[in-house]
Amino acid sequence: MADLIAIGYDDEATAARAADEARRLARDLIIQPDAIAVIVRDKEGRFHVTTSHHPVGSGAVWGMFWGMLFGLLFFVPFFGLAVGAGLGALMGKIAKSGIDREFQEQVREMVKPGTSALFLMVEKVTPDKAVEALRQYGGTVLKTSLSREGEQQLQDALHGGEAKVPEPTPAPGAETPTRTQRS
Repeated sequence: MADLIAIGYDDEATAARAADEARRLARDLIIQPDAIAVIVRDKEGRFHVTTSHHPVGSGAVWGMFWGMLFGLLFFVPFFGLAVGAGLGALMGKIAKSGIDREFQEQVREMVKPGTSALFLMVEKVTPDKAVEALRQYGGTVLKTSLSREGEQQLQDALHGGEAKVPEPTPAPGAETPTRTQRS
C-alpha cells in the first residue's frame, strides 16, 4: 500500500526547499519517496507544479500522474498536459483510485493563494518517518493511503494498460485522512 502525503506551507517557497531536502534524504537512503512534487499557488491564484525540478508537462509518467492528480484536486484541467484520447479515462481512474474525498477537500482548503505544498508518494518507508525527516520545515501534514489495487490501477493507466476500475472502497486497514498541524 502506498501513502500520499501532502505538507502545506504558508508561503510560496518552503515546499520547494522541503522537496530539495526530501531528494537529499532519498539519496542518503533515509527516506525513499517513489515520487516528489511541489505545487505553488501564487498570490493571483495560479497553480505551478514542479516534479524533479521540472514543470509538469506531457511525457514523464510521474509528471502525468501529478498533473492528473492536481487537476482532480484543484479542478484545473490537466495542468498543461496535452489532452489526448485516453486522458479522460485516466482522469476517471485517478478519481476512482481510492483517494479519499475528505483528503481531497482538506488539500483544496490547505493550498490557498500565496501558499505551497509538498507531495510525496511513499511505499517503502513508513509515512511518519518521511514526515519526521521534514519536520524542520513545519507545515500542515495530510495523509491518505491508496490500496495496492488502487495504486496498480493508476500505474496501469499511466503506462497505457486497460485496467478495470473498481468502485472506490476503503482499503483494509487504510487510514482515514489525518491532519496534523506542526510549527
